[in-house]
Amino acid sequence: MGRIAGLVLAGLLLAGAAPLGRVLLIAPGPNAGERAQEALIDARPGDTVRFAAGTYAFTTGLSLDVSGVTVEGAGKGKTILDFARQDSAGEGLLVTSDRVLVRNLTIRDTKGDGIKSKGSDRVTFQDLEVFWSGDPRAENGAYGVYPVSSTNVLIERVTVRGASDAGIYVGQSRNIIVRDSIAEYNVAGIEIENSMHADVFGNTVRHNTGGILVFDLPNLPIMGGHSTRIFANRVIDNDTPNFAPPGNIVASVPVGTGIMVMANRNVHVFDNEVSGNGSAAFMVIAYSQPFESEGYNPLPRDVVVRGNRLGRNGFAPAFPGGREIAAAVGGTLPPGLWDGVDRYRSGGREVRDPVHIHFDMPAITLNLGVAGAPPTAARPAPKAPPSAVPPPEPPPVILPADQPGLAR
Repeated sequence: MGRIAGLVLAGLLLAGAAPLGRVLLIAPGPNAGERAQEALIDARPGDTVRFAAGTYAFTTGLSLDVSGVTVEGAGKGKTILDFARQDSAGEGLLVTSDRVLVRNLTIRDTKGDGIKSKGSDRVTFQDLEVFWSGDPRAENGAYGVYPVSSTNVLIERVTVRGASDAGIYVGQSRNIIVRDSIAEYNVAGIEIENSMHADVFGNTVRHNTGGILVFDLPNLPIMGGHSTRIFANRVIDNDTPNFAPPGNIVASVPVGTGIMVMANRNVHVFDNEVSGNGSAAFMVIAYSQPFESEGYNPLPRDVVVRGNRLGRNGFAPAFPGGREIAAAVGGTLPPGLWDGVDRYRSGGREVRDPVHIHFDMPAITLNLGVAGAPPTAARPAPKAPPSAVPPPEPPPVILPADQPGLAR
């Protein structure tokens, strides 16, 4: 049997298959940062870089550029990567390779973003905690968990607190699942931006400025975000004052926003619990700032908001003129707000688009004033005729069978 096993191993090596992976163990102590980065550089596909329980004080960020590697700790709150004294690199951990799993650890007080992947395929962030100590501050890092320009992204059982832009942010990416996570005390809890095919479900999003945002912005390498499902989330008590640095797009998000869709297409919002959001349960708006991106459409299109469980919302609107408008419609804004924009200028000409906004609850149309324009008087949102069929729901996101960490 030993001879057979040896022949099998030799055959695998000759065929180019990687042998069973190694475990590269890192323990707390002097020079832990150097030892950790050396392990991430020396790792081979199939290896695991494992941080033992304890607190690690790093002065620079870590990076991984080897595919097929697992980076793991002993558990959230047990393995703590502390970047409070970080003086270089913009992230706590930067991943630029494929088939990577990061799990079971805490990252705190990074100078910039907590964990970032860029240009990665099949990247999984699982059972993580990312936070900034103390009260929310503009000086905190922008993003907690931050995949960008990536495909086949899985984020699950992640907790993020204190991000000055978005706790969980996925940008310019494709085929995304964000589930069973907690985002609290960030400017935006969860943000899907300029991305295609995303499922966001089973999350608790509370005490942020805005709960869940689905945006599409101009002047980026990838535009035309579409096909997002936001469902079975708890979006509650988003009441943290906006602490984003001036000039950030999320700096205009009114405190007390539940779920906001801006300039994105084919977004379905359903079966969520939405309560305790002072400005509005749902906002559907156009991107209203000047832009020069050819082919960019600033309007929200084919947006369906249906079958959600609503508590008290719209009781303290924080956008300019919001309280006066609320008083004019009975003291509380209805759950659905749409800015009513169905045309824009491009290339010197006016373009009109049938945007197809569908609410199944009371809604009004008004300019929200969130981009510097004064709010207009509220009027009832147009209702689709009974024969109108809402745009079809996007299909569920299916990740590859070899997605790291995917439950079988």
